[in-house]
Amino acid sequence: MLHIENYDVKKHILEGNFGLEKESLRIKKDGALSHSPHPFPDDMHIVKDFCENQTEINTSVHTSAKGAVEELEFHNRRIYERLESLPEREYLWLFSNPPYIENESDIPVAVFEGVEVSKAAYREYLSAKYGRYKMTFSGIHVNYSFSEELLEADFLYQKETDYQKYKNRFYLEMAQKMASYGWLLVAVTAASPLLDSSFVEKGIYDQDVFTGMASVRCGEMGYWNEFAPILDYHTISAYADSIRKYVDMGLLKAASELYYPIRLKPAGENNLESLCQNGVNHIELRMFDLNPLVCAGVEEKDIVFAQLLMVWLAAMKGQPFGEKEQIQAVQNFKNAARYDLKTVNILTPDGRIYSVAHAALKVIERMKEFYGGLSLDVEEILQFEYEKFTDADNRYAWRIRKQFGGGYVKKGLELAKERQGE
Repeated sequence: MLHIENYDVKKHILEGNFGLEKESLRIKKDGALSHSPHPFPDDMHIVKDFCENQTEINTSVHTSAKGAVEELEFHNRRIYERLESLPEREYLWLFSNPPYIENESDIPVAVFEGVEVSKAAYREYLSAKYGRYKMTFSGIHVNYSFSEELLEADFLYQKETDYQKYKNRFYLEMAQKMASYGWLLVAVTAASPLLDSSFVEKGIYDQDVFTGMASVRCGEMGYWNEFAPILDYHTISAYADSIRKYVDMGLLKAASELYYPIRLKPAGENNLESLCQNGVNHIELRMFDLNPLVCAGVEEKDIVFAQLLMVWLAAMKGQPFGEKEQIQAVQNFKNAARYDLKTVNILTPDGRIYSVAHAALKVIERMKEFYGGLSLDVEEILQFEYEKFTDADNRYAWRIRKQFGGGYVKKGLELAKERQGE
């Protein structure tokens, strides 16, 4: 935990680095999925994800959420300009849930050649195991690292002897805490309450489907493995081994198939060997929905709130996180993806049961008290999130259902064309 009573630690408390990943589907002018090749074949910032028509923006690392969002908007504009210039004009779908899907051939597995050909084989495996429809869900991944100045100050204050071991232990504790409290980020960023009927019944189009979820991809229908993973957070090697065991058991093809909302990642090549050898570089938060209400696809205030949540947790003493707590944590994430957060509960780390809405208010109140004690001016951000639980109409999912209900794809297509025209 961070020792904020030390001045050298406290003065760096809100310093950190941000990197964003944003997935989006390319669509044709009628709202169907594009069948053209990925239009940025040699661009390190705009790649393809599961399918050929799913773009993924990867920003550089920035010292502020604002800088990361601005780069995201820059790459969005680049994609818009390229799609506009294609022989058959295309658009970028702005929602986490897909538009019309005719059948699985509408979702062509991404093409890779040469040394990357194994990526295509891995996607074919995922296609067979999970079905391609699920792979059309898109979202935002937020990558965050605490500043080296902050961690080094805390390291020196504790009189540790091995900085990388200290850093690994710090991020392992953070991963545990975010697994316990990360449901709150699902609740504040959920923005995908509507599906087109073609997602659930082949050949039936233009009928809105509401499943009772605010975020379908984070709920029961979304990105989850067929088992609740139990991870070992004692050391980085134990953590890696606890993931490998599921590969060895045949439950996962590779470590990347672990669909968990929190990941620890090394610098450079992302694999367990690099994680063990080089140590943790940053934490990845994978639960943000695309937000069609803002041009970037993600609200900057939500990213800053994620940082504030992690800093608050970093200064908090750790709590037990054994098998029972880990299984409950997964259920908490799924519960927080519901549309009406007053009718579904969270089991908190102290063993108490509250509605999701009530639990969220209690957490944010504690965060307000914490930051008020540090005399840090973050009240606007915390109040912005607080009001999502005092009035559900402030939540993105509720606003989107009202604005785009009664023609989800048609209205979404109008917005896509309007946004690209801007």
